[in-house]
Amino acid sequence: MGGIVTGAVIGAGQALVSSGRLSPLRWSAATAAGGGLGLLLGAALAGYRTDLGSPALMGAVGGVLLGVTQACALPHTARQPWLWAAAMPLLWAAGWAVTTPAGVGVDARFTVFGATGALTFSALSGVPLHHLLPVTTPGRTTRPDSLREVDA
Repeated sequence: MGGIVTGAVIGAGQALVSSGRLSPLRWSAATAAGGGLGLLLGAALAGYRTDLGSPALMGAVGGVLLGVTQACALPHTARQPWLWAAAMPLLWAAGWAVTTPAGVGVDARFTVFGATGALTFSALSGVPLHHLLPVTTPGRTTRPDSLREVDA
């Protein structure tokens, strides 16, 4: 349940800062589903261990599920959504990997990495997500790959 709630909150936050480029309901639901299932499977495969490598393994496994669900929730005008799905295991693992060395007590079994992991993930994921999403203005969509305007 913690992964679902955490995913819903993260998804809602990402949708709110997307300048209308992500559907808040669709993105939040996808992030909740992927986050919940990803955390459950990732933690189980890592054996619920908290040594240096286990959170990164948990993040990589969780990132696979999160990436797939979020890629499915990207707008149909998104450019190469499979790139997002492929990047998420690496990005999510990086967020978890920096958490232990930063001094966050991962043995408390948080549902998401600490502030250091969040900053790492956000810094690394913002650029690809911005690149994949179309730019929207009322009545028009501009695809980032061609910068061509089409009627919405």
